[in-house]
Amino acid sequence: MSKFKEQRVGVLVDVQNLYYSARVLYGKKCNFKNLLTSAVDGRKLIRAIAYGISTEEAHEEKFFEALENAGYDVKTKDLQIFPGGQKKGDWDVGIAMDAVKMSQSLDVVIIASGDGDYIPLVEYIQNTTGARVEGIAFAKSTSNLLIEHLDDFYDLADNPRKFLIG
Repeated sequence: MSKFKEQRVGVLVDVQNLYYSARVLYGKKCNFKNLLTSAVDGRKLIRAIAYGISTEEAHEEKFFEALENAGYDVKTKDLQIFPGGQKKGDWDVGIAMDAVKMSQSLDVVIIASGDGDYIPLVEYIQNTTGARVEGIAFAKSTSNLLIEHLDDFYDLADNPRKFLIG
């Protein structure tokens, strides 16, 4: 099964993964609005969720608002700072849980991240619900094994004008 207009689609965006990939690889910001439009590709968007991390300085407020205006439900959690200064902020488990729950009522789950940790999630959804799992990210910072497991992969770097800002 490939893409067709009647497919019900859910898009789950690992904001930190794409934000830092765009910054490190290209010195720019990711255009999350265009990402959503391209991921959905004319199909029926059921839900789009952007997962972000809030810092103590809370500079992210306007950014999260822009994500909401672009059509995302935004979920945030605080950056954890451990004794010794180590910082941790990721949504891997939260994204996986939402993907599993949502896959029951979707034809396509789209994961916007290059993180190879999502391979077991991709396999689980494909084998238990029959839903397609697609990926959208910058190929240079995406696990090759993840790309192999996905039903389809869209490289944001194929169209830098559309997906990079600044």
